[in-house]
Amino acid sequence: MSRTSYDRFLTVFSPEGRLYQVEYAFKAISGSGHTAISVRGKDTAVVITQKKVPDKLLDSSTITHLFSITPTIGCVMTGLIADARAQVMRARSEAADFRYKYGYEITPDALARRMANINQVYTQRAGMRPLGIAMILIGIDPEFGPQCFKLDPAGYFVGYHATAAGQKQQEAMNHLEKKWKKLDSGRGADDAVNAGKTLSRAEVIEMAIEAISTVHATDFKPDEVEIGIVSDGDDEDPKTRGQWRVMDAAEIERHLLAYAEKD
Repeated sequence: MSRTSYDRFLTVFSPEGRLYQVEYAFKAISGSGHTAISVRGKDTAVVITQKKVPDKLLDSSTITHLFSITPTIGCVMTGLIADARAQVMRARSEAADFRYKYGYEITPDALARRMANINQVYTQRAGMRPLGIAMILIGIDPEFGPQCFKLDPAGYFVGYHATAAGQKQQEAMNHLEKKWKKLDSGRGADDAVNAGKTLSRAEVIEMAIEAISTVHATDFKPDEVEIGIVSDGDDEDPKTRGQWRVMDAAEIERHLLAYAEKD
């Protein structure tokens, strides 16, 4: 039997032990033409992604890859945007159910685990297909501070200090790894946790902007990127401290200028 016979069904393993339909879901993410990057530091987690408006007649304010799930948790979705919206609605529903049941907001790791479990079920039932999206969740955990998790269509999830998803995922990951090794006077490779704790709010934002600019070799304009942030640092406005929010164009421009001037 050729490979083509094994990729017709989601639930049938090939002789090499591969599920081709799930692998094709990963291809949908890398073929989406977008790259998303997330970085977390001492008191801040940030996500950044490209904003592409394919047609002049589209209202650009309705195009986004950043979504709020709870007041303190947000995400960036990379891949098929219709699948992304379905996943976000499910995540909001799960978070609301958790709050109703237990009386406090769901933590980022509990939400990531729950969504990963749902994704995994989609790989073992013939009546559903895996969603062609990678979800990067960021939020503030009351006990552990800023958190960043990445979920994939196979149902795998893991926490990160910094991560990327989408078209230029590997280049972005290599860049972030190099930057991380240089943190904390070059001790980042040996102790990634403490290296992350040296990053202030401004440095986290700058690292994310630098990563996306470097891998695309482009100086982005404020309307070409979207930045989502959760921070309980002193630099954050007291009204939004600890809350998920999406930066407006003026604030993005300030950070882009600060990065450009540093070069």
